[in-house]
Amino acid sequence: MSNLKKTIVATLMLGLVIMAGFAYFVYTNIFVPNTSFENKKAHVYISTDANFNDVLEELSPLIKDLESFNTVANKKGYPSNIKAGHFIINKGMNNNEIVNAIRNGNIPVIVKFNNQERIENLAGSLANQLDADSLSFLKAMQNELFLKKYNLTKETALCNFIPNSYEVYWNVSPENFNNKMYEESNKFWNDDRIEKAKNIDLTKAQVISLAAIVQKETAKIDERAKVAGVYINRIKVGMLLQADPTVIYSKKLLDNDFNQQIKRVLYKDLKLDSPYNTYKYAGIPPGPITMPDISSIDAVLNYEHHNYYYFVADITNFGYHNFAKNLSQHNRNKKEYVRWISKPVSYTHLTLPTTPYV
Repeated sequence: MSNLKKTIVATLMLGLVIMAGFAYFVYTNIFVPNTSFENKKAHVYISTDANFNDVLEELSPLIKDLESFNTVANKKGYPSNIKAGHFIINKGMNNNEIVNAIRNGNIPVIVKFNNQERIENLAGSLANQLDADSLSFLKAMQNELFLKKYNLTKETALCNFIPNSYEVYWNVSPENFNNKMYEESNKFWNDDRIEKAKNIDLTKAQVISLAAIVQKETAKIDERAKVAGVYINRIKVGMLLQADPTVIYSKKLLDNDFNQQIKRVLYKDLKLDSPYNTYKYAGIPPGPITMPDISSIDAVLNYEHHNYYYFVADITNFGYHNFAKNLSQHNRNKKEYVRWISKPVSYTHLTLPTTPYV
């Protein structure tokens, strides 16, 4: 065989080896499955300010060969085009599919919140479910432009958030989240609810603030419309609401300590100088003392029509209350409650009511 032929054959053989090597490289780096988890899918969360190293750290428990993924991601230009969001990687995906999934597949998450005592608590709850931190949410919720835009105050800001489950993008900005919640609030306040609020001469914020009191007074959903009826009756005749939960909230607010546990309202607490103290100031407080759920809001809008003005904890049906039409009847019910609670018996297994003064 001539030297020329030998050179041509050698070149062809080298070309085949190179092609085979390249094919092997492409196959092993791009087309071979590269997931290490056993479930059908895995969730990946990439923050707004994440860099490529952050992404690799997030993916490291989910991928067998991080080096091959790194190679493919760089070949596809992913490190310079990182997208924030919530993504799903399916079991058995190869590197090419993984890169495509975390670049183009931002999937919404379900956010849930209810019964938050203050806007600060809501901000913390959202931060545990979404990308932004609690301070960012709080600043957005207390932003003067936001409050003015939606006719809210710092006291009524919580009214913009109707407790429910919502589908949003994990990396949604706090500002856009607020706007979405306003849209959802408008959906909640349909024509029927707006008309019912007008019929009792209350604004949306007042309905929610009163619903917050109702919710604090009774955990029994089937009793809330009856409790709401008591407060509506008091409002109609110009009585003070005299709701113990507002006293508890006032004390926490004045003490700047919302972690304290207050099981009994003391007579001296009834004199606390706070606009939320309904023993001292007439009308509905300037804002909700908690985030009432939808059942409490609807209980106010669909309050039970009756002639009761007072109620006290029922010692024979725990969680419920005895209602009275006049003060003498109420005092008898209250006396029975006080006598019961003063008995030298261990009630540690019971949840005692906190409303002996209502």
